[in-house]
Amino acid sequence: MSRILMTGATGFVGFPVAQKLAAEGHPLTCVVRPGTETLLAELDTQIILCDDVFSQSSDWWASTLSDIDTLVHLAWYAEPGKYLTSGLNLDCLAGTLSMAKGAAAANLRRFVGIGTCFEYDLSAGTLSVETPLAPSTPYAAAKVAAFTMLNAWFATTDVAFLWARLFYLYGAREDQRRLVPYLHAQLSSGQAAELTSGQAVRDYLDVEEAAEILVRDILGNRTGPTNICSGKGVTIRALAEEIADQYGRRDLLQFGARPDNLTDPPIVVGQRTEETP
Repeated sequence: MSRILMTGATGFVGFPVAQKLAAEGHPLTCVVRPGTETLLAELDTQIILCDDVFSQSSDWWASTLSDIDTLVHLAWYAEPGKYLTSGLNLDCLAGTLSMAKGAAAANLRRFVGIGTCFEYDLSAGTLSVETPLAPSTPYAAAKVAAFTMLNAWFATTDVAFLWARLFYLYGAREDQRRLVPYLHAQLSSGQAAELTSGQAVRDYLDVEEAAEILVRDILGNRTGPTNICSGKGVTIRALAEEIADQYGRRDLLQFGARPDNLTDPPIVVGQRTEETP
């Protein structure tokens, strides 16, 4: 069993990943902020309390990772409505590079970082790991910078490097400001849901399914970039109507009440290449 250390284990994606890794019996250590560790009480995991993982030195990481096989780095600033343009992306980038330097010094076997589909040139529509990178926000640019540097840095070491790009996820413990929780909140209370035209096509995947795919990649031998996606596109309209049907309230969907963002790509769908046995 791999000895695994996780950052971001109490997050939207991190928690189901931690659950699945612990359920498979892997010795798990989670670096979390003080006050958040209670969420992990049900898991058999070691806890390291840390006010800010992104402010730690490479020496701190080298010491912390001294008996760890695999680091799964899920932490990053991701507050809806703010994270895309926040200066905190620079802090996350700098902290991740320090973490990587410490990982190499600790002779880590495997480093798993988390990226985003926003790293790609979204005008391509269907996105594979071969799609050119063309970030258009500070968030996406910071992720691309992290991937580029870590990919080059770990190539000079014995650390195996995996970069998992997440697409559009929804599910348990999702921030209420995001689309799917907003729809459930409005429709369950009999209130109108104001939406765009709903014509945009997106690759949506339940976070539990995404966590299963990610765990397979973490525990496997895949290296380099990988897409965590469904490989299928759905229009925002169809997604909203599917949720509305759970309440029998399609009449509450107000398409066109909000303007379409003309800079948003019409299609964002991932392609996933399964690992060769």
